[in-house]
Amino acid sequence: MSSATGHGDVRASGHVPAGGAFAAAVKVRPLGDGTFTADLPAQWTVGGRPHGGFLLALLARAAVAGQTGAGAPLVDPLSVSAQFLRPPGVGPVLLRTDVRKTGRRTTVVSVHLEQSGRACVEGMVTTGRLPRERAAWADLPNQPAEPPGNAIDLSTVPSASVFRLTETCDVRLDPNGAGFLHGHVGDPLRLRLWARPRGEHADPLFALVAGDISMPVTFNLGRLGWSPTVQLTAHLRSRPAPGWLRIQVESKAVHGMWFDSDATVVDSTGRLVCQARQLALTATA
Repeated sequence: MSSATGHGDVRASGHVPAGGAFAAAVKVRPLGDGTFTADLPAQWTVGGRPHGGFLLALLARAAVAGQTGAGAPLVDPLSVSAQFLRPPGVGPVLLRTDVRKTGRRTTVVSVHLEQSGRACVEGMVTTGRLPRERAAWADLPNQPAEPPGNAIDLSTVPSASVFRLTETCDVRLDPNGAGFLHGHVGDPLRLRLWARPRGEHADPLFALVAGDISMPVTFNLGRLGWSPTVQLTAHLRSRPAPGWLRIQVESKAVHGMWFDSDATVVDSTGRLVCQARQLALTATA
């Protein structure tokens, strides 16, 4: 949170590298002994601070990269949990990984993201293999597979310069229920969005970004300032199909400055791909 229908084209303000902007942004470089370097790009920030979902994806990428090698079985991130200690800045970071458990079905890896010698994010990543079969049972939001014609393209709103993800992501907001767009206070704390990366198909790592891509639902309370994430946990459930990811975000309670936010991410075929829950602080009580 860390806060006409398009056709996947790239805005003039940004160039998508070969393979896609997201694929390039989450690359990590091994240094040996489970340590990696990476760069936090300005295009994946909100208000100048690296996006929380993007940081989650980077932790997952490092955890998977540490298990990649000749003869190693393919693995996927299944669950990522992170404590945000302090916001890193744009630029190089160090990721230290440590395998905490190896099992037949899952491996658990701790990943610490540091910048300039200071710990910024501490995470635990569980890896394994995402299921390929359809869910035996699911209770998912009733949301169209594609954004309606009146959906708000977030790259066109005045705050786009703050929410820089729109340079590399196509993000649409359902105006129904988003009363804050018109200064209205009192709508339920529930928002619906659609997202996809520009120039590439969504993968499980991008599903982690989608789980945190909404503006804070507390905007509907009139609390429009920065809402820092304190803790964020996401479960990946399946590999996304090509097309839009549909996202419903809602809160169960706001107590003082504290609130929870749950995101459900569903792909274009109606399959659940990610569930994310976070604890965050609102701008004002």
